Amino acid sequence: MKRLKSKLLAMDSDTVTYTAMYDGSMGVIPLSGPDYADNDPTYYSDAVGFFISGTHKLAQDKPSVEIRIPAEMLGIQTYTAAAADHCLRVFAPYIDALNAGLYNRSRPDSENGRYYLARPGGEILVRNTAYFALRPQKDYINGGGSTVYLMENPPPPAMCLCLRIQVQLPRRKLRKAVQMLCRDLPEAVEMFMMQFDPTALEKTLALAEKQAAIRRWLRDSEYCAFIANGSILPREKGTQRPLRDALSFQSTARDEIEIAGVRGMGIRRGVTVITGGGYSGKSTLLDAIAAGIYDHCSGDGRELCITDESAVSVSAEEGRAVRRINISPFIRWIPGGDPADFSTDHASGSTSQAANVMEAVEAGARLLLLDEDRSAANFMIRDRMMKELIAREPITPFTDRVGEAARRGVSSVLVIGGSGEYLACADRVYRMDEYRISDVTEEAHRICGKYGIRTDAAPDADWSQRKHLPGEGYSSYPEGSGSEKLTVSGMGFICIGDQQVDIRGLRALVSDGQRMALGFILRYLAVSRKDGDGGITERLDALYDRIALEGVDLVYSSFFTECERFLDLPRKEEVLAVIRRMR
Repeated sequence: MKRLKSKLLAMDSDTVTYTAMYDGSMGVIPLSGPDYADNDPTYYSDAVGFFISGTHKLAQDKPSVEIRIPAEMLGIQTYTAAAADHCLRVFAPYIDALNAGLYNRSRPDSENGRYYLARPGGEILVRNTAYFALRPQKDYINGGGSTVYLMENPPPPAMCLCLRIQVQLPRRKLRKAVQMLCRDLPEAVEMFMMQFDPTALEKTLALAEKQAAIRRWLRDSEYCAFIANGSILPREKGTQRPLRDALSFQSTARDEIEIAGVRGMGIRRGVTVITGGGYSGKSTLLDAIAAGIYDHCSGDGRELCITDESAVSVSAEEGRAVRRINISPFIRWIPGGDPADFSTDHASGSTSQAANVMEAVEAGARLLLLDEDRSAANFMIRDRMMKELIAREPITPFTDRVGEAARRGVSSVLVIGGSGEYLACADRVYRMDEYRISDVTEEAHRICGKYGIRTDAAPDADWSQRKHLPGEGYSSYPEGSGSEKLTVSGMGFICIGDQQVDIRGLRALVSDGQRMALGFILRYLAVSRKDGDGGITERLDALYDRIALEGVDLVYSSFFTECERFLDLPRKEEVLAVIRRMR
């Protein structure tokens, strides 16, 4: 940090931009040959590198800092998302301590200074805030000012834990800015390294391996989800933290299985109905199953709730745009339209939910999750009396297709509290009562027989999609403008080019970082298209292959001043779902 300190102190003490830290210029004196100039904004505190880059042109006083800690110095040999996530959570208190020393309630951050670190929820995601990557090591000895002397035997690149933060430097307070970057932050990193507990990391990695083992087992089994005994499913009101003193989950005796040494409830493929009275916990159980598409950290309460990774939560989204989707399995005819090639800028509740189901199936979903409270009533059910009264009805309800979907390899888990129509077509029926689950399949089927309730399965339909996204026709440039536009609203909208896309219905997006990354992925697909690249699906697969090698920060661009810096990787399913919602 000697070189950085020298650069900063050479600046005007009244600065508000701190531009000198970004160029990284230095005079290099090699072992042989002439001296030369180089540019590297990586500054070192012993072996730890601090790579400083601009967030965007309107935030010159708020640099992004990638802290590069050689993994071997922490004793880390497993370079997974789970290991990086663990380190991010362990590092957070050190940043909190720094901010506590800076806080002054009467002054804004731009005067106080502040360190910003992404705060993950319970999910373990691929992030640009904590990851492992090969990074160059310090290969010089500092001289005076910005002069450096190259080493005779420079070290090779090393695998590093990279932690990305942002630092709001106090305006017109150069000495304080120097202290924040050159003393306080390196000291906090050094303390983190000294107190790092490899045993705690080993426990995290053991949990990650158990989660991976359960996922591997589920892929080839007759089960689509697993909920471990002892899981805490209820959340504190308004948060995603486990509810304190909540009743822990206990499997029904009939469905209790053991996977990778963990006992719990296995939910079989097919049609599963979860029912119960109001406030019984049925939606909480469905939410836990939906959350199981991601691994969760220890202490979340749902860390051993594991679900088929292709699962999609399906609901009605009245007003959403739909583009060229075959919804004919559910909508037989549309005035002035073709349900086999359906498009609209403002879908109804039933057509939007039909489109959501068909898009999920096309994207490869093997499990659909539906809650009647978030569904269109006429899409979900139509009882025998209404069928007899209204003969000319274009909607084939989901009750008449759910069994056919299961035969096609697409299972369903449904929360139903107000209609008995689904009891007749369910393979399993579970009742929740004060967060206790019981198997009532036989009782439900007996009741169906008593009242003559049966499902009128419709003739098999054509579920294929013959219209594919060509990968063209949308742009990050508004019409007539030479400048790109991308904003991601906290209200649940992505604005790209001329389009505003409503993403509030995508329940698998669990973090602001995912929503932000989704916007950048859309922009990347828009600007990187070349002739012969193929359709959207092929290009998206290729992009995710690159992200697996280079990290999610690949898609970030500092050009967009209204977009945040921290990114979490969403599933490809959500990217395709957003593209399908484009008008």
